[in-house]
Amino acid sequence: MHVYLNGEILPLEQARVSVEDRGFLFGDGVYEVTRVLPSGLFEESAHWQRLQRGIRELKLETPEGFSREMVRRISLELLEANGLTGRQATVYLQLTRGAAPRSHAFPAPGTPPTLYLSTSPFQVPWTQRKEGVSALMLPDLRWARCDLKTVNLLPNILAKQQAREAGVFEALLVRDGVITEGASTSVFVVMDGALYTHPKDHHILPGVTRDIILALARELGMTVHERPVQVAERGRFQEVFLAGTTTDVQPVVVVNGGKVGEGRPGPMTLALQRALLQRMGGGGSAVRGRS
Repeated sequence: MHVYLNGEILPLEQARVSVEDRGFLFGDGVYEVTRVLPSGLFEESAHWQRLQRGIRELKLETPEGFSREMVRRISLELLEANGLTGRQATVYLQLTRGAAPRSHAFPAPGTPPTLYLSTSPFQVPWTQRKEGVSALMLPDLRWARCDLKTVNLLPNILAKQQAREAGVFEALLVRDGVITEGASTSVFVVMDGALYTHPKDHHILPGVTRDIILALARELGMTVHERPVQVAERGRFQEVFLAGTTTDVQPVVVVNGGKVGEGRPGPMTLALQRALLQRMGGGGSAVRGRS
């Protein structure tokens, strides 16, 4: 496996980052994961725009020549080097403030940032997509800027591990009685025949797939509400599903041990699943055949 690190594509085992890198010491950096389809990078522009926002908000410096075209070129070169061209895969990008003596304040201007990219093969778990999964509600203990895709993921990791230990797929995070999002996904709920999801604010990540799902729902004539879903509304849940770059549309059929609706993927979830698959590759058949 080959990776990109600070201007060079090299074997993974040869890649080295300083122990003084602020990503290692402080989690001082941002990241993006972009889905790769047989047709190429999916929603590349939306991922780039979110990355740029994170860079601005964290006041990160970027390497010389850093641009969308540069990232695309490196991504395609890595996919080719790793035998993933024309296949389903992901591209991971991480940018940190670079290596400097440990101090909470920013290092001196001009400190070279650290840019890292890698690629991984991806296979869609079709059985999960078809049958649905279980989820568990847990307290949302993250910091107050969840809208930034930083590498500070410890609360997400702890929630994900607690979900795994409970034998469920995802943790639905709850803050002040409201479901915000999943540990690594956006959360959608169907109540009274309408689609609900948490509005964009500092409590949730502005998900690329989330925005696609909302646009597709409106195209299909669904009633959409971007407003907080209360845990107290649990008895009204007809359908629940998750969305994300590698989650697509994932039905949730059990929450906290109780069935959601009839305990199987519902019609709105399935309609949006089909619509997303079509957008990704012609109704899902082409995508499914190359996963």
